[in-house]
Parts: sequence; structure tokens; C-alpha cells
Amino acid sequence: MTRVDLPIAGAEEHKFAAISEFLGGSRIFPKGHRPTTDLEAHEALVRGLPGVSVGYLVDHLQHLEWQALEGPIAMSLRTFQRVKREKKLLDPDRSSRVWKFAEVLAKATSVLGSQQKAEEWLARPAQGLNGHRPIDLLATQTGTELVEQFLERLDYGVYV
Repeated sequence: MTRVDLPIAGAEEHKFAAISEFLGGSRIFPKGHRPTTDLEAHEALVRGLPGVSVGYLVDHLQHLEWQALEGPIAMSLRTFQRVKREKKLLDPDRSSRVWKFAEVLAKATSVLGSQQKAEEWLARPAQGLNGHRPIDLLATQTGTELVEQFLERLDYGVYV
């Protein structure tokens, strides 16, 4: 089987579209305002994502429970309920964590073929991550980088 890589512009466009959809798509990013580059994503995160974007993400998870997200997005259930109810913007740090979780979920979905498979993979110990569950590693920047590197290896067929 031959691997076909998308052109960079197409791959980047798909990446940002997938992340945006996990966060609520056009409900959060009006037409023409969805980030399409890392710099545009940075600017959106500095402004802050709407709290409803976290609600949309959580409501559309297929396998993961809320408790699994507390570390990766650094938000307790009580804070989540308040943020969702008040419809405020998240601060840049929390916006970044929510975006990064959506980015990892989008990448895992692409690599593994479905959102359900991606969520199941995130929740199971991974041999290539020394038996750690990927979702637990997303609590730190270094752990997140390890998960992203592992997903890249899986995408290229390198499993160790």
C-alpha cells in the first residue's frame, strides 16, 4: 500500500477545519473567521475561545468521560459548568489547552480513522508511550508533545 501525502496547504486547511469542528465549527467561528494558520489560531486563542466551545467539545465526545478531560484542559467539572452557563470567553491559557486537546483529537481521528477509535486510543495505555494513557499525558506540554510525536509515528507506520 502506497502512502499519499496531501499538499501542505491542503493538509493545513484540513487540520484547522477539523479542529474548528470539534470546537463548534461555524457556531464558534463565523464564516471567514475560522483560523487557517497557526498565527490566526494564536490570535483567536489570545482573544479567548467562547466557553460554549468547551461545551460543544464535551457534548460531542463519543467515548471519553468528563473526568478524563480535567487534566488536559485544566478545568474542573464545576468550573466547566460555570463557564458554559455564563457564556464568557476563556482566558488565553485555557483556550490554548482546549484548542490543543481538539488538535490532538483531530490528529488521532485522522490517523486512526474515526473519532470513536481516536477516543478509545486516548483512553487506553499505549505500549509506545511506556504504558501511559495518552489522555493522561495531555496534562503537560511535554506529555502532549510525546503524544503528538507518537501519532506522527503511527501515521507513518512506525510503531515503536
